[in-house]
Amino acid sequence: MAIIVNLDVVMAQRKVRSKDLAVAIGITEANLSLLKRGKVKGVRFETLAAICHHLQCQPGDILEYSDD
Repeated sequence: MAIIVNLDVVMAQRKVRSKDLAVAIGITEANLSLLKRGKVKGVRFETLAAICHHLQCQPGDILEYSDD
């Protein structure tokens, strides 16, 4: 079982740079990078909501469940 993070795909579709998204949602670029690579143990709903608001997407566009 795994959660796949597709944040980089959504950002590329929207042509949003990591630096711009990090500033817009109030986190560091380093933390955004960890989130994009799925190297975090959790994400706050507040952060997820800010990402979705800025990228105009749904949480399901960013996070995917895999039964591997």
